[in-house]
Amino acid sequence: MTESIARDPLSAAGVRRGGPLIVTEDVELLDDLLRLCAAAGAEPEVHHSLPENRGSWEQAPMVLVGDDAAQRCRGAVRRRGVMLVGRDQDAPDVWRRAVEIGAEYVLRLPDSESWLVDQIANAAEGVGRPALTVGVIGGRGGSGASTLACALAVTAARVGRRTMLIDGDPLGGGIDVLLGGERAEGMRWPDFAHSKGRVGGGALEESLPALHGLRVLSWGRDDWVVIPPQAMRAVLAAARRLGGVVVVDLPRRVDESVAEALAQLDLGLLVVPGELRAVAAAKRVASMAGMVLDDLRLVSRGPYAAGLDERWVAQALGLPLAGELPLDAGLSDAQDGGVPPGGSARGPLARFCAAFWERALASEGAGGRAGGGVS
Repeated sequence: MTESIARDPLSAAGVRRGGPLIVTEDVELLDDLLRLCAAAGAEPEVHHSLPENRGSWEQAPMVLVGDDAAQRCRGAVRRRGVMLVGRDQDAPDVWRRAVEIGAEYVLRLPDSESWLVDQIANAAEGVGRPALTVGVIGGRGGSGASTLACALAVTAARVGRRTMLIDGDPLGGGIDVLLGGERAEGMRWPDFAHSKGRVGGGALEESLPALHGLRVLSWGRDDWVVIPPQAMRAVLAAARRLGGVVVVDLPRRVDESVAEALAQLDLGLLVVPGELRAVAAAKRVASMAGMVLDDLRLVSRGPYAAGLDERWVAQALGLPLAGELPLDAGLSDAQDGGVPPGGSARGPLARFCAAFWERALASEGAGGRAGGGVS
């Protein structure tokens, strides 16, 4: 049971903070709360009664008061994030005790454990503005979607954006290869395959390989090719909580896991070469992705077949045009030399990505929908 006596949900500032303050003498309840804090990755401060140091009560990201300690906390400074926690919260005077200490929530364990773990983790980790999350999908095989995803991430990181690149295509060969980091130390998708509950954003970021100023979640070199939907949901939610930008390289097929990823995107970019067969294939991809994703935009790529251009492709697909992906003749040689896609700030691909982020982030900052066209 989770019941609130306040109108506004618990919120937290967008910075990493300490664990909650726990006030209780109930040994069994304390064991439960310590277990939940450990699950949330938070280290609590524990007191048997109202702390003598007023700062502990006022500055803690949240306060968990055992129902045995409610009377001892009367007179405490009123603040947000106080919760009255117990096992039997059907007692007739429980709401009176909650009001006396200014509690926003009355919780009963074990019913509220899952919800409380999320709140503890949010408070300890800090929850600010979620990351602008962009998915990149190829209209057909070999369209250059993975290259664009890498270039977008590298470009965002180069200007100081907190950036995470997530490889959502288990059959793509590993996006870390494009970044020259297939041997870099860090966790890969198989390490998260069994994630079902909440994944800590900070723990996720610290566990991944750091390449070219960004964090990368890619595939290992084994045969594991399945991302359970709950793992995709947990990992992407954690990445978004960190803020900054998240770029997801997605496959053309839409299964349950891909649908989970699409549901968390702010916008999707469909990369389509200027060929009739590519447009026909991309139409099917757009139809499937559009069942989940509200904002899907076209990135057209030349050279074009006779009679085609980027506007014709956009009209044929019924998608808004995000831009025309430029030819980058030196891309292959640059990668051979260890420079990732978008790694050269003066290259045409990097300029395209910089223009995209400038418009997308400006739109987000203005409170509008992310992602504008790139001319």
